[in-house]
Amino acid sequence: MSPPSRPRRPRVLANHTADLVILTIRNDQLKILLVVRGSEPFRGRLALPGGFLRPGEDLESTARRELAEETGLEVADLPLLQLHTYSLPDRDPRGRVITTAFLAIAPDLPEVEGATDAYSADWVEFHDSLREQLAFDHWTIVSNAMDKVMSELEYTPLSTSFCASPFTMSELRRVFELVWKINLDPGNFRRKVCAISDFIEPIGQKRRSSDGGRPPDLYRRGKATRLIPPFRRPTT
Repeated sequence: MSPPSRPRRPRVLANHTADLVILTIRNDQLKILLVVRGSEPFRGRLALPGGFLRPGEDLESTARRELAEETGLEVADLPLLQLHTYSLPDRDPRGRVITTAFLAIAPDLPEVEGATDAYSADWVEFHDSLREQLAFDHWTIVSNAMDKVMSELEYTPLSTSFCASPFTMSELRRVFELVWKINLDPGNFRRKVCAISDFIEPIGQKRRSSDGGRPPDLYRRGKATRLIPPFRRPTT
């Protein structure tokens, strides 16, 4: 006697996308790369660059292709960090769409220009008001990315990714101030940074001062992959 057949479980068919959180510092502001959507849904709304997985692609390839197509930003060596996968059933009105978000940080990224289904693209100052302006669940993605960046600044040398090498101590301090939205005492900052083994290292050169002041020392990223001791975020 043959065993009873098991009932077939329903399967979910879903499309897959990749979205990108690209951060840089421009004009002394923390900026995020956003596009204005040129098509429905959410036509005219701000959104993260990204799009649908194509046959033969992995998700990182999709992310890089969409970044180039929608913004003109082609940075083949830009490190992409996979953040999280978002799969709530109603996150996209077009149907079941699962997205994987990637984070990238780099200094002095160039101007961008919208193309394909992005009406325009631009570097936008990061601000909490974006919560009401972003399409889909992109504020959740951005918020998660910023939480990670703020935390990583305490335990890793991620802050140096915002700085073009070589950099000054003031430029490094400004990264922490912009990301954490606080002001840091220059003297205390220098002492804490210098107490962290292999966080940064001097290159033995100074930057010429345009105002006739004392030329600042220049540094580059050190060998450390973890900050020991951590650079704790002030609690007040």
